[in-house]
Amino acid sequence: MIVQELRKVFIKDLEKLKEEIGLYKSEPSLWKIEKGIANSAGNLCLHLVGNLNHFIGKTIGKTSYVRNREEEFSLKDVPQLELIRMVENTIEVLDNTMKTMNDEQLEVEYPLLVLKEKTTTGYFLFHLSSHLGYHLGQINYHRRLVAHQ
Repeated sequence: MIVQELRKVFIKDLEKLKEEIGLYKSEPSLWKIEKGIANSAGNLCLHLVGNLNHFIGKTIGKTSYVRNREEEFSLKDVPQLELIRMVENTIEVLDNTMKTMNDEQLEVEYPLLVLKEKTTTGYFLFHLSSHLGYHLGQINYHRRLVAHQ
């Protein structure tokens, strides 16, 4: 039951990410960097898509996704509709992966060492969920900030 609740949270937050990206009034504003803000909304979106496709899609779901983390922060001017399509694809990958999981799999050690020490798959999924929420808040703030300029 817990893994399916986590799945619902991921999907809810990814739907919100799709909405946030769609609310930008112009494509250049997605890529704008303001004083004291290191990443644009476009780059944060690319980062979230790469992160979830790698750590959930490829590592747990055994997809063929190949992550290029450097490009998540260096690519610019990816069209708004392309970003939305990427989020939609991520929702599909995450849904397909997690809907087949059971709670016992949450107790298994996550196959990659990502944090400072080994974790269970459950712990790492909660970490990924909070990471998504953190950057989703940054994107919301960025959108409202650049909209008033």
